Amino acid sequence: METAAPTVSEKPVGHDGTKVSITEHPSWVAGPAAAIINLVVIIALLVVPLFTLPALFIPFVIIAVLLISMFRIMSPGHTQVNQFLGRYVGTNRRTGLSLVPPLCTTKNVSVRVRNFETAELKVNDANGNPLNIGAIVVWQVADTAKASFAVEEVEEFIHSQSESALRHVTTNYTYTQLSNSTDQISGEIANEVAARAALAGVEIIEARISTLAYAPEIAQSMLQRQQASAIVDARETIVEGAVTMVESALDQLEKKDIVDLDPERRAQMVSNLLVVLCSDNHTQPVVNAGSLY
Repeated sequence: METAAPTVSEKPVGHDGTKVSITEHPSWVAGPAAAIINLVVIIALLVVPLFTLPALFIPFVIIAVLLISMFRIMSPGHTQVNQFLGRYVGTNRRTGLSLVPPLCTTKNVSVRVRNFETAELKVNDANGNPLNIGAIVVWQVADTAKASFAVEEVEEFIHSQSESALRHVTTNYTYTQLSNSTDQISGEIANEVAARAALAGVEIIEARISTLAYAPEIAQSMLQRQQASAIVDARETIVEGAVTMVESALDQLEKKDIVDLDPERRAQMVSNLLVVLCSDNHTQPVVNAGSLY
């Protein structure tokens, strides 16, 4: 007997149909004055029935318990996300003593500025060279509702997304660009992390490269390449300066009519001057007492 094939949902689990869409909004909160009045009422509810209406003691105790559940104390740099029977009812950002709706459960969420350093990642740059790179990310919770309900663990989420963004940005640049354009690259890393972290209600304050080096297997060869490139650049500068000096010397000799140089003598002088000016070692002069010919 053939069984019917199970139906497959057109929209997989985890897409827009199940994504948590929630935004922070303020909860009802009363200040210290209301909290003091509430405390007086609680004391009255517990004391008055003992002397006047003992039969109302239990109902008054229940009311007092409800009023006691409204007290909250919060220190600076923290917020409290309030839920009533599992439903998000708002965020309390008032520091010190305050009152919230009764029977609310609260979750403390820090809004202090925090930072962490990513693991040292091995990534290929735009030229395909393996690099070891790491970054420091400075962040802060901006939307407490998203940070509490949109992701499972906000710190773990930020860490993984920061490493992913760092990998993506690194592959678009060469080692030289990464090392010479730190501010520009740091801004791009911060923007990339911010775009990925928006889901968790997190604001990225700053991101900067903390570690940058060639991978050990190519570090020595890349160092030799850099040294060779530096030598070539230095040689180009030396030759350019030597040519300028030789040209200036010949022009002054002609203008002051010190010596009359035919093309062969002129070529010989140019050759000698370039050898002296471009040589790595000190040259030893040779005195020619006879004729050039």
